[in-house]
Amino acid sequence: MPPAPCASSRLARPNSAEAPPRPGSGPRRSTSRWPGWRPSRQQLAGDWRKQAPSRRKAETLGAVNPLAKQEYEEEKERLTELAAQREDLEQSLAELEKLRNELTETVERRFEETFGAVQQHFADVAETLFPGGEGRLRLSEPDEDGPDDGSEPGVEIELRPAGKRVTKLSLLSGGEKALGAISFLFALFLARPCPFYLLDEVEAALDDTNIGRFVELLRRYADRAQFIVITHQKRTMEAADSLYGVTMGADGVSQLVSRRVPRASRQAAVA
Repeated sequence: MPPAPCASSRLARPNSAEAPPRPGSGPRRSTSRWPGWRPSRQQLAGDWRKQAPSRRKAETLGAVNPLAKQEYEEEKERLTELAAQREDLEQSLAELEKLRNELTETVERRFEETFGAVQQHFADVAETLFPGGEGRLRLSEPDEDGPDDGSEPGVEIELRPAGKRVTKLSLLSGGEKALGAISFLFALFLARPCPFYLLDEVEAALDDTNIGRFVELLRRYADRAQFIVITHQKRTMEAADSLYGVTMGADGVSQLVSRRVPRASRQAAVA
């Protein structure tokens, strides 16, 4: 009796139609049938490109603000307004700079003209108050060794009384300083005349000789302006056209008194 056939250990080769296709080849099958199969990156990218453009854009941007357009228009309008304001400010700054330059030029020009006239008149008046002497005005520059505080040049008065060398006003005696100040006041008066002047005891530090010179100046320019002098000096009072004073009577009440000085008395006081 022939032996019974034994089962072969070799498995039967599956049908080629039922074999799973290789990734990337053949038609795509459902992943539920072939659990071990995964799509490649190229396939995923292809599927993503096939989606609608609006959907791809929304997925890229994320959440979109529905009021973005309105906010953009508001910010655009504000930007336009700020740009216009900046333009106005720049134009105003340019106009102010131009005005500042014009004012600076005008001030410098007028100062030079006035200083030249005052300087000339000061020299003439100083010759009257300082017989045999002279006086002058000059511009002083800021001290180079001093602190840099932005100080502007000043005006310095120099006088030379008879028999002395030229010196600054700060180095003169009290009477000479008073004469220098009076010379400067009259120089300003001659450069820029005014209807009247009020002088409050400007000759208080002068002796009788210098008071006579001061009174001479008053009489010389009395036809150009009216001088109101507050003084306690008798020689100045004698040279005045009118005297006004306050006195207290026996009853203790203050009263104002006035008196016209005769011409002969004025001429004698001046002499």
